[in-house]
Amino acid sequence: MKKTLFVGSLVIMGIFAGCGKEKGGETAGTVKTQILKVAFNQSEKHPQYKALENFSKNLEEQTKGAYKLEISPNELLGDQRATAELVQNGVIQMSVVGNPVVESFNKDFAVIGLPYLYDSLEHQKKVFTSDVLNPLFKSVSANGFEVIGAFTAGARCLYTDKPMTKPEDLKGYKFRVMQSDTMKKMVDYMGGIGTPMGQGEVYTAVQQGVIEGGENNEVTYVDLKHYEIAPYFSYTNHLMVPDLIIINEKLYNGMTPENRKIFDDLMKQTIAEEFTVWGENVEQAKKIATENGAKFIEVDIKPFQERVKPLQEEVANRSDMTKKIYKDVRDLAK
Repeated sequence: MKKTLFVGSLVIMGIFAGCGKEKGGETAGTVKTQILKVAFNQSEKHPQYKALENFSKNLEEQTKGAYKLEISPNELLGDQRATAELVQNGVIQMSVVGNPVVESFNKDFAVIGLPYLYDSLEHQKKVFTSDVLNPLFKSVSANGFEVIGAFTAGARCLYTDKPMTKPEDLKGYKFRVMQSDTMKKMVDYMGGIGTPMGQGEVYTAVQQGVIEGGENNEVTYVDLKHYEIAPYFSYTNHLMVPDLIIINEKLYNGMTPENRKIFDDLMKQTIAEEFTVWGENVEQAKKIATENGAKFIEVDIKPFQERVKPLQEEVANRSDMTKKIYKDVRDLAK
């Protein structure tokens, strides 16, 4: 990906002044705190934001003040694609981005965002806290950033103006999807029309009839008040796409061995803890949505699983890496 945003980002460079030591390295024994600017596209109420806050507290304590995070929520630093480029260039140090963003650097990442790849949150937790994804994560390091872990974002489901309980119900309905060919194909196979679009555009697009609905988890559905324009949330549970935590490669590899180990160990712990926080937030979100008139519809997912099999086979067999990752992930479900 071209570093097209670098020049434009100079306009906001003043925001990032005073970030402690020079980016990309640290001197043993120093006590000056390096502030790691983190871009985040959701609100401060989001489970991932809360997990990152806790990570920052522990990181500062265990590195004796060498590092702490400064998290900017609500896309204040730009959308996910823009912030990935800012991390590449070292303008900011970290970002949480959807899997399709990293997929644009390496198409093999599509395999961990396949529909119905994970059987449950517990299965996904086993995958994210194991080492099976490490080869995939390391495959993008030449792009100027490292993938250091994955957060769950729950199970994505369809929501619109009526229940979606079988593939035929989706006919003629346009659903917003992330900007990814794989995600578009997924909804197309399910029976609808996948329409790539920025998340912030969905509310207005549904109001204006550009699309009929979206597909997301309960937490985002409520955070963005999408229950106001799409009151039927159908549990297709078609996707559990990871949100990837990325960090500037020069900074990450410039840490002392001691601080690097602290950082990595805390990140694994944080990823595991985020699953618990996520579950709690889902229940709170459902309560709010229900109180505001939303209906949560149970769905027999088998017809949808059958529909997306061609997509699973296409992506899983794309390369030796995707074949191995797909097998390793499925083996952890047993």
